[in-house]
Amino acid sequence: MELRDVNELADALRLELGKAVVGQDRVLDEMICVLLAGGHGLLEGVPGTAKTLMVRALARVVGGRFRRVQFTPDLLPSDILGVSIYNTAAGDFVFRQGPIFTDLVLADEINRAPAKTQAALLEAMQERQATVDGVSHALSGAFTVFATQNPVEFEGTYPLPEAQVDRFMLKILVDYPSEDLEGRILDRVEGGFDDQDLDSASLREVTTIEQLAAARLAVRSVRVEEMVRRYVTRIVRSTRSMHQILLGASPRSGVMLLLAAKAAAVLAGRDFVTPDDVKSIATPVLRHRITLRPEFEIEGWSSDHVLHELLNGVEVPR
Repeated sequence: MELRDVNELADALRLELGKAVVGQDRVLDEMICVLLAGGHGLLEGVPGTAKTLMVRALARVVGGRFRRVQFTPDLLPSDILGVSIYNTAAGDFVFRQGPIFTDLVLADEINRAPAKTQAALLEAMQERQATVDGVSHALSGAFTVFATQNPVEFEGTYPLPEAQVDRFMLKILVDYPSEDLEGRILDRVEGGFDDQDLDSASLREVTTIEQLAAARLAVRSVRVEEMVRRYVTRIVRSTRSMHQILLGASPRSGVMLLLAAKAAAVLAGRDFVTPDDVKSIATPVLRHRITLRPEFEIEGWSSDHVLHELLNGVEVPR
């Protein structure tokens, strides 16, 4: 697949998703970046901001197999991975696959399950395989997780372990729509749209799993000049020296930023990455990979605020 074909695919995804989701263009673009770069996405926002709807709509237009897992406090790792069951007729154990054996998984309200259950996704997200009772089982080559979570201040939520949250390429913040867009949502509902019935939005599949795999290979071929690669490195290393940050970004963060910037470049219609591509996608790549010092959190600083200062302070290659 040529890069121009990937750009056309991204435009088609935008168009179809816009039939179901009103006014979340930035969020949808970041989700498409995750999909094309072969990563996983974490969507955070208050209840009722269409997080689940966006993932369901994306699964519909991409095609392939889709499973939704509702995370709850009593969810067990075996409910996600699967379990070995003794078959009396065969006299042996048979593995019954869990819901992660699919192409796209929606981990809904992932931070309502305890850390042990959240951690069941670690190996799957990193290595696209699941190990149960000492036996490894391969997952789909297109395996992608989109998880939703409520802000951690909400009752009944658990913070995601650092190792778990680091597996997500982007942490995508979902905010309230503007007054005008919120009015358009009501207009759509009055016109017959039902967010529980995506058929009412007339969504169509615009790609296949095989085409998506080809698109991901094409995205990998996007050129990144050495000066832009060094810019990525300077951004990541700067997170380790800012006095507001207790724990900076890991080397994996640089890899994720590079891959996400390639996808951002394709969405912009280019076959090469610019410093602006890196800067535009750096905050959603890094916001969940840094830990602020408690005294700055008390003063009201956020990861996004700190990263804004950092990006303004790192020299941009010309």
